[in-house]
Amino acid sequence: MTSFRRNTSRIVKNCLFTAVFLLGILVTNTVTAQDGKTLFNTNCASCHQVHKKSTGPALAGVEGRWQSKEKLYSWVKNSAAFLKTGDEYANKLYLEYNKTAMNLFPNLKNEEIDAILKYIASVPAPGAPGAGGAGAAGAPAEEDNSLLFGVLSLILAVVALILLQVNANLKKLADSREGQTPEVDVPFWRNKRYIAFLAIVFFIVGGYFVSKSAMGLGRSKDYQPVQPIYYSHKVHAGINQINCQYCHIGVYQGKQATLPSVNVCMNCHMAINEYKGEKMFTESGEEVNGTQEIEKLYKYAGFEPGKPWDASKAKPIEWVRIHNLPDHVYFNHAQHVKAGQVACQTCHGEIQKMGEVKQQNDLSMGWCINCHRETKVQFKDNGFYSIYEKYHQDLKSGKMDSIKGVTVESIGGTECQKCHY
Repeated sequence: MTSFRRNTSRIVKNCLFTAVFLLGILVTNTVTAQDGKTLFNTNCASCHQVHKKSTGPALAGVEGRWQSKEKLYSWVKNSAAFLKTGDEYANKLYLEYNKTAMNLFPNLKNEEIDAILKYIASVPAPGAPGAGGAGAAGAPAEEDNSLLFGVLSLILAVVALILLQVNANLKKLADSREGQTPEVDVPFWRNKRYIAFLAIVFFIVGGYFVSKSAMGLGRSKDYQPVQPIYYSHKVHAGINQINCQYCHIGVYQGKQATLPSVNVCMNCHMAINEYKGEKMFTESGEEVNGTQEIEKLYKYAGFEPGKPWDASKAKPIEWVRIHNLPDHVYFNHAQHVKAGQVACQTCHGEIQKMGEVKQQNDLSMGWCINCHRETKVQFKDNGFYSIYEKYHQDLKSGKMDSIKGVTVESIGGTECQKCHY
């Protein structure tokens, strides 16, 4: 009988171990998939899309375009050094994008690159089943396995509880056959082992969701409010090639890019009172009447076509702010755009292709820090950085790696007080 109890206990323990092991595999697979998406958004999304050309080439099928994965690893980690090997495809790619060097990612491990490639392969092409329709064509689609994960976790938890109960009943049966006094049944809600088990599960699950929600506080990625006037950046900055700085005049001069006043809009729309361009649509698919939107501008300006305009009657347009950093974060547009020579699209996405503007990136601390770690300082023809003569000399003498170059981190770009008051 003792042998029977031991064998029974061993079977139950093995079943519990198997359940926990399967749950661990499920968690590991889910985390790996999430890591690939996170790594892609952190390192790649500012320049690449999966199925569409952006600042860099589309990444769908990228493995098939390289002769070996080892070459792809080398290119991602240090494209400048890999170009010197004379690889035909790498040099062709470099010339295709006007000799624009790819950012260096020496800290990425091969396993992390594999996770990114796995995520890229999981994103369906626009128009394919599960791609989410036309509205999702510009952003990487993502597969949400949260429901499946939750259901499987619940099933495994129920199985574990059942096995514990079976173990207890078998123990009672064995004790009864051996003539031992069976233990008094303890109700489920008073059983300390069950209570402890549920408390641990609740703590882990609750802690996960609380931490995830806390990390997302203040982030507004994909935020796309409806504006008082439908202003299409695609029409203005894309089709008509109006320079961003014509409207956002503060981007070269100070901290804020500034929104254009009604006077700036009327510089053009005093003469342009009718829209004759290609059809425009909202994100919900409704067609926009461009001429009616110009008439809304006239109401704010207090302007009547055919009559002299009195600018003193104009009132500000109540635009809804989209990009908004926390109060404790210092961000200076002039330092990035003028001194750092950072393109608007790096942070705001392909703004020249957007109708209704949305926040392209989460603008989190990790996202900014990663950019500072990888972005080279543009010394050439940039008087702002001429004070860093030491770096010029170190590069010439070989004390500093000329391939890696001087990153923003080298000049204090990751110090806390750089961005926080």
